[in-house]
Amino acid sequence: MKGLSKSLLFFAILATLASCGKKDNGQLIGAQNRPKWVGINPYGMVYVPSGTLHIGQSDQDVFSTYTQRPKAVSIAGFFMDDTEITNNEYRQFVEWVRDSIAHTILGDFTEDELGNEMIDWEVELDYTDEALDELFHQGDNRFEGKREIDSKKLVYKYQWIDWQKAASDRTASRASLIKKDEIGVFPDTLCWIRDFAYSYNEPSTRNYFWHPAFDDYPVVGVNWKQATAFCHWRTKLWDKYRGDEPNTEVFRLPSEAEWEHAARGGHDISPYPWGGPYIRNAKGCLLANFKPGRGNYPEDGGLTTVKADAYFPNDYGLYNMAGNVAEWTITAFHENLYQHQHDLNPDYRYDAKDSDPDAYKRKVIRGGSWKDISYYCQTSTRSWEFQDTSKSYIGFRCVLTYLGRSINDF
Repeated sequence: MKGLSKSLLFFAILATLASCGKKDNGQLIGAQNRPKWVGINPYGMVYVPSGTLHIGQSDQDVFSTYTQRPKAVSIAGFFMDDTEITNNEYRQFVEWVRDSIAHTILGDFTEDELGNEMIDWEVELDYTDEALDELFHQGDNRFEGKREIDSKKLVYKYQWIDWQKAASDRTASRASLIKKDEIGVFPDTLCWIRDFAYSYNEPSTRNYFWHPAFDDYPVVGVNWKQATAFCHWRTKLWDKYRGDEPNTEVFRLPSEAEWEHAARGGHDISPYPWGGPYIRNAKGCLLANFKPGRGNYPEDGGLTTVKADAYFPNDYGLYNMAGNVAEWTITAFHENLYQHQHDLNPDYRYDAKDSDPDAYKRKVIRGGSWKDISYYCQTSTRSWEFQDTSKSYIGFRCVLTYLGRSINDF
């Protein structure tokens, strides 16, 4: 009898389990058709945990500007590229834009199940095809008869949603919230000459973005709009790979506060990513790529830029958060920003138009560069550049918001 009772109990449990998911039995059990979510681990990125930090000057304010008054803020966790975006990584973007334009010219399209027209990436391209001549320099623009791509033709078109307007203007139409832009994606290689008067830097103009010797060096000559377009393309690339898996987050530039949180590596109030207070270690070796002394550029191991993973990373695993190249953030620059921004995920943006005054086009850059003194390498030092300006000492890296309270919150 005991064996029969156990068998009946076993089959009763099986019947109950089989019924789950088919009927709610009048109970509140939530929607049962939800997709699984196991999180993501983007290649080349490290996790920066949620935390609270004191933003603002952690050492003497050399210029007495008081534009970095200390303030405690809390930041949600996110993924960040462990290095600055390299020439070879950015070249993937440039070549994707080139190939997409070539496919469009040749009419290589296919349709999805919804009737949307899409580029057929399976078609192999032949750039000797005369049908693609419009992509190349012609006539007097050709140099020594070479068949060279006209970089001005490499334009990326994209869209985004203005969430700030959607939140503040309840009468706004959906169409008015969809913003569009197009931007030439090729880096400004002439910045190596333009940035330095009476200085011979033509070899960098000819080779820095082209030559494989510099593949792993940070891309420069990219303005804020180009960096933003890169983030949009990277999201598109990621979404295509993931297919039907749910993903509403996008790659983007970090906010100024996120950048500082990541750069500090958990060392609150310390002047440098490795802590400090010195720019050299106990052996006298320089810990970042900047302008030592009165201009001994090669003393730190690099005359200009160095490889993106040079020097030791900070405690979050991030390389060159001080020096090498300064980095774009998504934040608009305002001298007194810290006084009025929120202390929870502070974020101050302004979508400057071409017709706006130049003062509206300033974007925060952080980290200092190979041509800066150590003051600009401090995690708290703020600086800015115009969003449509490209420099030989400014690059960028991407972030991706973590979906959840913390990566350890299971």
